[in-house]
Amino acid sequence: MRKLVKRFVIVIAFVVAISIAWIFGGRQLSLFLDRFGTIDTATMPITSVAYEGSGVGGILHINELWLDLSGTNPDHLSPSIGSTKDGQLALAIGGKVFAFGPTRPASENDGDSLAAAPSASDNASVSIRCSFLSWPTPLDFNFMTGQSPSWKRHLYYRLLWKQQTGAKLEMTWRYEQYYYPGNGWASGMMTREGSTGLIRVDIQSPN
Repeated sequence: MRKLVKRFVIVIAFVVAISIAWIFGGRQLSLFLDRFGTIDTATMPITSVAYEGSGVGGILHINELWLDLSGTNPDHLSPSIGSTKDGQLALAIGGKVFAFGPTRPASENDGDSLAAAPSASDNASVSIRCSFLSWPTPLDFNFMTGQSPSWKRHLYYRLLWKQQTGAKLEMTWRYEQYYYPGNGWASGMMTREGSTGLIRVDIQSPN
């Protein structure tokens, strides 16, 4: 009987320890697992791209998405966006430049100063992926609304733009997504200092 009780206590202690580790270390564990893969939730073709900002940083509008060009930390090199001498909307970083296409007037809904659309020969898409592992947040309280998320997970937005010339642009953003009991997963655009934002920009030159 004593052995049975002892084993039961050990199991309970183990479960409690795992739960505590999941609550306080779940975010870091989720980030670690995301290095090996994430879950694809949606992929859509890019029909328009527009830029709102002063030339460095700012907001990149991809279809209906508003994606911040700030990095995950202050030392992160933010890309610059502007128009080239031949009237192309282009992104530059680390001495490399990728031209989206000829600039056109931005829509009234965007209110942006620069906009472009993919060429018919371009293969441009944006995919949305989420973490395999969510983490519980029983200690989160929102005294303003009275509603607090019970779970969180990371959400990734990946832009892939290939041109017939061989030029290629890859960009990845990471945000947080909250889960509210009764309402499900909310918009995946929640930010967290030092953890969310633009995490990758890679430009390959034409062949």
